Amino acid sequence: MAAFEYQALDLRGRTIKGVIEGDAERQVRSALRDKGLTPLQVDIIAAETTVKTPGRRSWRRGISSADLALLTRQFATLVGAGMTIEECLTALIEQTESTRARTVLAGVRGRVLEGQSLARGIEAFPQAFPDIYRHMVESGEQSGQLAHILDRLADYTEDRQALRQKVLLAFIYPALVTLVAIMIVGFLLVNVVPQVTRVFENTGQTLPLVTRVLIMASDFVRAGGVWWPIGIAVVFVGVRVMLHNKRLRRHWHGLLLKLPLVGRLVRGVNAARFASTLGILTSSGIPLLQAMQSAVLVVSNLPMRAAVDDALRQVREGAGLARALGKAKLFPPLVIHLIASGEASGNLDIMLARAAETQARELENWVKALTALLEPVMILVVGAVVGFIVLAMLLPIFEMNQLIK
Repeated sequence: MAAFEYQALDLRGRTIKGVIEGDAERQVRSALRDKGLTPLQVDIIAAETTVKTPGRRSWRRGISSADLALLTRQFATLVGAGMTIEECLTALIEQTESTRARTVLAGVRGRVLEGQSLARGIEAFPQAFPDIYRHMVESGEQSGQLAHILDRLADYTEDRQALRQKVLLAFIYPALVTLVAIMIVGFLLVNVVPQVTRVFENTGQTLPLVTRVLIMASDFVRAGGVWWPIGIAVVFVGVRVMLHNKRLRRHWHGLLLKLPLVGRLVRGVNAARFASTLGILTSSGIPLLQAMQSAVLVVSNLPMRAAVDDALRQVREGAGLARALGKAKLFPPLVIHLIASGEASGNLDIMLARAAETQARELENWVKALTALLEPVMILVVGAVVGFIVLAMLLPIFEMNQLIK
């Protein structure tokens, strides 16, 4: 039995969208007519590895990290309550509000009803579920501890989502202040400065240097007009297109690692992700080499990912994980030391979890300190810019008063 997405008209002529299961498209259309609906379109929910055909949708868009964290916790709770996998997936489909998540879950449930394992059903939607899902679910199904594994997976997704939210929220205020400051300065240069400086130009007096600089800046901004937002949009799109090139993206990621503040943030985020993912995989009984193959996918920085790939090759040849990762000198020293301690004591999974927790806590404290420093600096910068504009407009007035006296 497969899952189908449908669009149909009800008795009032309203368009209804939803997900339904059936053995064939004809059976699904018949079932919709039995419900008093007129089917307009019925598409099978295919795996994301399926080639897109005309008239069919390609399910390449995944589930948001927030929805994934919530669904994982709900799934773990339902499995822990003793419900079957089919019943759990049915309950999740009924209560989730995300159409995309409901569609993907229906596809997974369809494969489970066909006799496939939950891990194979998840594997059919790699864009919705990270590779760590398949490995951990497969380990839980084989060991008979699926509920425990899902609990750990829920903790992992929630911690990862919390870390992402903390980093994003920390920079929302500085970003808003910067945007408002740019808008205020732009308004002054475009509307206020020309009206004031026009009075000075009519007097014929020699304007101070700061006033002449302000007038030049105002003329430059006004000359751009509507081309400024267009130019910014073109630059943004151009950068996005350039970063699709792997070689250029690797150079850009390498540059980010060398920047004083941004580099530390990038290292911390990627190290925390890698240590947390590898720790939870190894603690679930997955061999180290297989766990590293999955953990490397959560490292978004390409030089750091290359370092993990090289470490994987060295570990496969018999080298230690800490020594292999330490050669690249891209991961924080504390993470390397904790991994070395875990290898020496035989508690690698525990030390990896501790490394991830320590790195996340350090990253959170560092982001708080950085944002606390950025706020007064930004206020001073904005004040200096506005003060320069005010000073440039007042100096000619002071000179005119001196001439009158």
